[in-house]
Amino acid sequence: MVIAGEPSGDLLASELVKALRKDWSPAHGTTELSFFGAGGQRMAEAGVELAFDMTEHAVVGLVEVLKNYTKFRRLFNQLLALAVERKPDAILCVDFSGFNRRFAHAVKQKVRSGATGGWNPKIIQYVSPQVWASREGRAFKMASDFDLLLSIFPFEKDWYAKRLPKFAVEFVGHPLMERYAGFQRPEVLHKNKPCLLLLPGSRAGELKRHLPVMRDALRLIEQQHGVEHKVVLPNQNLLEMARTIAGPNLHFQVGGLAEALTQADLAVASTGTVTMECAYFGVPTIALYKTSWSTYEIGKRIIQVKYLAMPNLLADEAIFPEYIQDAATPEALARESLEFIRNEARRTIVKAKLRQVVESLGGAGASERAAKAILGLVSQRNRLEK
Repeated sequence: MVIAGEPSGDLLASELVKALRKDWSPAHGTTELSFFGAGGQRMAEAGVELAFDMTEHAVVGLVEVLKNYTKFRRLFNQLLALAVERKPDAILCVDFSGFNRRFAHAVKQKVRSGATGGWNPKIIQYVSPQVWASREGRAFKMASDFDLLLSIFPFEKDWYAKRLPKFAVEFVGHPLMERYAGFQRPEVLHKNKPCLLLLPGSRAGELKRHLPVMRDALRLIEQQHGVEHKVVLPNQNLLEMARTIAGPNLHFQVGGLAEALTQADLAVASTGTVTMECAYFGVPTIALYKTSWSTYEIGKRIIQVKYLAMPNLLADEAIFPEYIQDAATPEALARESLEFIRNEARRTIVKAKLRQVVESLGGAGASERAAKAILGLVSQRNRLEK
C-alpha cells in the first residue's frame, strides 16, 4: 500500500514503485508484487491502483487542515478500512507527514489490539518529517509506529541516532540526483535579457498567496531591467487557478521544471521542495513563504531552525535570501532580484556554494537504495513468519 499526498510525493512514490518492480524477485517471499493506495497521476502511471487522487486535497498550515478536517477524516477512514480489508505486506508512507504519521499509528493500534487477525504489516516512512525543525517529540512517536525511516538528507540519520538509537533509519540519498542526471545546463546563459522563473508552489493556498506578490515584483523588475519569465506549475488544475489569480500577462507552463531550470538565470520560489531543485541546477533563488496569520504565529513559536529553505539549512547559511510572511513584498523581491541580475560576482559565489550543497546529497540511486531496504525488510518478515 502506498500513500502520498502532494505532487512532489506523488513523483517520489512513482519512482520508488518503479524501483521496487525492478528489484523484486520471488526470492523476496511473495509470488506477485502489486500496489494500491492513494496518490496522484504519477503513481497511477506507475501502476498503483488508486482509491482516489490524494494530491487534489493537499493543504498546508494548521488552520487550513482544521478547515478541511471532515474531508481528511473521511479519506483517512476510507484508507484505513481499505488497508484492513486488503492486508498488504507493507505500507509505504511517502512524505505527507501529518497524515501519514497518524495513519501509521492507527494501523499499529489495530494490530496491537488484536483486531486484525494476525495481520501486521511493515510500515515505512520515505522522507523524514522535519521533526528536527520543530516538535521533536514526534520522533519518539514515529519510532513506535514505523518499522523503517528512509531519509533523503545526510544529517538526519545522526540526528535520530542520538535520540533514538534503536530506531531503524537509513540515509538513501536524494532522488533528484538520479531524476535530473540527464539534464545539462549551459555554462553561459542569457546576457542582455535574463530568464526569471517564478515558482509559487504546488498547493492552492500557496498559489493564492505567492502568485500576486510574484506578479507585482515582476512588474517592478521590468521597469528597470528587461527580463524573460516563466511561471512553472505542476498540474492543469493549478494553471486554471493561476490564470484567474494573476491575469493574462504572465507566461505559464505546466511541468517541464527541469528544462526551465537549465535555462534560468534566476528564480523566485516558495521555500518548499523546489528550492532543492533550484540548488541542483545552480540557479540563484530568492525564497519566500506566506501563510495565514494564525499558522505563521504558531509556526514562529515552534520552529527551531534558522532557515526554511533546505539548501540554506544544509549549508547553515542564507545562500538563498528568504522573505517570510510580511517581509515578502513585491518591492523586496524585486530589489533582491535586480541585485542578483546586476551582480555577476554574487551569482558566481552562490553557484559555487550550491555545488557544495548538492555534493553532500550522495550519488544517484536513491530510489533503488530505498527499494532494496524495503524489500529486505519485507522478505525478512516473511522468512520469520515461515
